[in-house]
Amino acid sequence: MATHNDLGDYGEKLAVAYLVSHGYKILETNWYFKHLEIDIIAQIDSFIVFVEVKTRKTSYFGEPFTFVTVSKQKNIIKAANGYINRFKIEDEARFDIISVLYNNHQKDIQHIEDAFYPRM
Repeated sequence: MATHNDLGDYGEKLAVAYLVSHGYKILETNWYFKHLEIDIIAQIDSFIVFVEVKTRKTSYFGEPFTFVTVSKQKNIIKAANGYINRFKIEDEARFDIISVLYNNHQKDIQHIEDAFYPRM
């Protein structure tokens, strides 16, 4: 992995493969609403799932999922609302995080369902 972006892209590919292997249907990857991005939009059962992927080489400064800040969560929720409105989605929405540690070809993938909720 040469750059930060390469690592992130690889982490997202691992996350997609993980979700597919667990029965999710991938609807979109790297979907934009205005300037906001959602890494993965998937569907399982009656849920539309908006997934943020965080990839790191080490957990020295914390697990990757801890870097999904409240500000980032708000942006994902705004983008998700844009997706739901544009495509008239009626499924229940869920916000997940996939945390990927990738170092020396060793992968640790952690899927956190219902990682955060829209705040009122």
